[in-house]
Amino acid sequence: MPSVKKKKGKKNGNEKYNMKWIILITMWTFFLAICISMISENIMRNLNIVMALTTLTVIISFGVAFDIIGIAVTAAKEDTFHSMAANKIYEAKYAIRLVRNAGPVSNFCSDVIGDIAGIVSGAAGTIIVIKIIEIYGIRDGTFISIVMSGIIAALTVGGKAYGKEIAINNADDIIYKTGKVFMLFYIKFGVDLLPPLKKTEKGR
Repeated sequence: MPSVKKKKGKKNGNEKYNMKWIILITMWTFFLAICISMISENIMRNLNIVMALTTLTVIISFGVAFDIIGIAVTAAKEDTFHSMAANKIYEAKYAIRLVRNAGPVSNFCSDVIGDIAGIVSGAAGTIIVIKIIEIYGIRDGTFISIVMSGIIAALTVGGKAYGKEIAINNADDIIYKTGKVFMLFYIKFGVDLLPPLKKTEKGR
């Protein structure tokens, strides 16, 4: 019976943690989406078509890159980094923290950043269509708008499909490098972006 109570308590704790994360990430997504959309739209309106298309490509690539991290963190093997951490490779400790918090990290990278990148790229595409219509005096921009939507969707889906293969085949290496970025960010700015390290059943 005691073991049943312990499991129940642990389950309630996990549910409480998950609910806290869901609320936090929902609020963060709301404010990030608004801020990034406003900034990107103001910038895009002042660019020529070539620079606007370049910026659109960068936005899509940004979303794909974070999706790669989101997939890699769920595919990476924690044991790979334990031997590295034992040899005083401090980046490995951050990699372990990423893997042990794979759910929240994957959610943030693939869903939050991915969805925001999708929203911003859609808005950027609309601005580009408006610029094309104004420059060439096109009366009906429906066809151009449809083509632009198709291009954005194709680049996003194609990029993520290609990125998925990279993430699965190079998961450990990607997470190691991501952990290094988090470590450098902490060293430079003193800000720890990762959730607290959760203990495994082995107590590591």
